Amino acid sequence: MRAMALAGLGLGAIPTLGGCVNVSAPDKPIVIELNINIRQEVIYRLAADAANTIEENPEIF
Repeated sequence: MRAMALAGLGLGAIPTLGGCVNVSAPDKPIVIELNINIRQEVIYRLAADAANTIEENPEIF
């Protein structure tokens, strides 16, 4: 009986424990700094494409 009374009190308290969550945007913009070096890959691809073009069209060069 005592356990039922305590359980009833516990269940009755749950609805009164409501909360509020506030989400707001920051005042300043979010800055993400990415230091990515893609130059090497681009140069490699351009060099390969140029080599293929020269091999396919030797009369142009």
